[in-house]
Amino acid sequence: MRYSKRIRQIILATIAGLAIYFSPIVAEETFAVEKNDITAVELKESAKQYLGVPYKYGGTSEKGFDCSGFVLTVYKELGIKLPRTSSSMYQVGEKVSKSDLQPGDLVFFNTSGKGISHVGIYYGDGKFIHSQTGKGVSITDLNDKWYWGDRYVGAKRVANVKLVAKAN
Repeated sequence: MRYSKRIRQIILATIAGLAIYFSPIVAEETFAVEKNDITAVELKESAKQYLGVPYKYGGTSEKGFDCSGFVLTVYKELGIKLPRTSSSMYQVGEKVSKSDLQPGDLVFFNTSGKGISHVGIYYGDGKFIHSQTGKGVSITDLNDKWYWGDRYVGAKRVANVKLVAKAN
């Protein structure tokens, strides 16, 4: 009696395991622009309102931001949905060369030695805005020779940012 019960448990567990293994994989949530266009002026205004907000690991509010929480919040205000972490943000959008950066492009850095670990928003004129440890939300030179310049990995365009202001 006990032997047949054990056999039945093994068979059911095997069937359940096979069902899970062969079940279709649900596609990850897609991230895309939910609003047609934004302007560089809108982007900069949305981002710079947070200048001086302190850095807070895991933060996504005016009480404190981590780097991806800051980017996520700015873009959410502009109607653009992004993944939560810097490494997952690097998986979306269109790759952009450093020489073709436009305001609004996401810029990525390897600060940990283990791949993408920091993200900011290209602000224009060789600068980016981001939330960094010790300084919070600030604007920094992308080619900073003391730190950021050597850690730059690449950039992605995740929105259609118009470089001229919208007409009223």
